Amino acid sequence: MHIKRLESVHAELYKKLRLKGLQSHPSAFGSSYEEEKEFTIEVYKSRLQSESMTLGAFKSDEKLIGIVTLVKEKKNKLKHRANVYAMYVDSEYHGMGTGKSLMIEVIKRAKELDEVEQIYLSVNKDNEAAKKLYISLGFETFGIDKRALKIEDTYYDEEHMVLFV
Repeated sequence: MHIKRLESVHAELYKKLRLKGLQSHPSAFGSSYEEEKEFTIEVYKSRLQSESMTLGAFKSDEKLIGIVTLVKEKKNKLKHRANVYAMYVDSEYHGMGTGKSLMIEVIKRAKELDEVEQIYLSVNKDNEAAKKLYISLGFETFGIDKRALKIEDTYYDEEHMVLFV
């Protein structure tokens, strides 16, 4: 497995994996499969060309198996912060260290950005595997957003976590 920054040439692979994640784990994301399935490939290319950074984990055969996005805050008072979004590893590759490798790399890259002192993320309160990973990397919970997501008639709480670097 190797990790690299995704570029517009990876848009088709990114879209396919992103939609799989949204469809198979709807309570893990603020976006929905129904919304994003309608996006053109140009929307995904634009995401990958933006100032945010999306990393991809590839199997040796160049199959994209995991993704994570890092966004640095731009406002003067928030420039010391970055946010991790859209972390997803294809369920076929769970338990192989892919998620940990992606998070280690995204933390490394965040530390290389000017002024970043804190990295934030949110995770479904019931996602014990993800929370265990984040805690093992030094993230700490600082709050719970009750009923953060609503899917049909079910609410999901999110834990907000921070890593001081």
